Amino acid sequence: MPTPTSAKGSSGLTELLRTVAALREHCPWMGALTHESLVEYLIEESYEVVDSIEAGESAARDDELRGELGDVLLQVVLHARLAEERGSFDFDAVARGINDKMVRRNPHVFREDGSLQDTFPATVEEIVLKWDAVKRAEKPERADPFEGIPPHLPALAGAQKSIDRAVRAGHVVDVGSRVSAAGLNAIPASEEALGELLLAVVAGAREQGLDAERALRSAVRAFQKTQAQPS
Repeated sequence: MPTPTSAKGSSGLTELLRTVAALREHCPWMGALTHESLVEYLIEESYEVVDSIEAGESAARDDELRGELGDVLLQVVLHARLAEERGSFDFDAVARGINDKMVRRNPHVFREDGSLQDTFPATVEEIVLKWDAVKRAEKPERADPFEGIPPHLPALAGAQKSIDRAVRAGHVVDVGSRVSAAGLNAIPASEEALGELLLAVVAGAREQGLDAERALRSAVRAFQKTQAQPS
């Protein structure tokens, strides 16, 4: 009797979908999974991908990265399977949806029918402008440039994304005054030096009984609320 993964000529993805379907049906642990119970695994596996990427290029790193990407893919397949079981959507709908989104949001590469354009932009800046224009056209009611930033992002990632959104929306971000207000002369010019500065800030916060993560989240919320209107 063929196993779920032994169908002749099937792709790796097809085999994975069959395996997960079989596990959901016959494995009590897998069958008990929910979207909510999977959240911690999705976060954990995503961070493990980051760890693999930042380990530096090597054959061993590539093997590890391949495995970690598979773990993330499993999370996507599981969530899609849960939705399919309740008649909402399946993995194919997820794949088609993101493909359509990539075609729609990249008119500098694709025509509406998915075929390639005759010419392509020469600069990243031009691409960003077109990308933002498409996003605005999709959701014209969205006036807040910070809408859609996940509230549960780590504070530092949320800060960087918020500042990026503000600048791209035409808001004024006075870096100089913020640096001065923080008692700094300048921001370090290298990531290594910047990392040491951030680590020192966290260490100092700990000594004073302060929560650096919570403090930055609060500062980001204040930044979003007090941004000047686009010029």
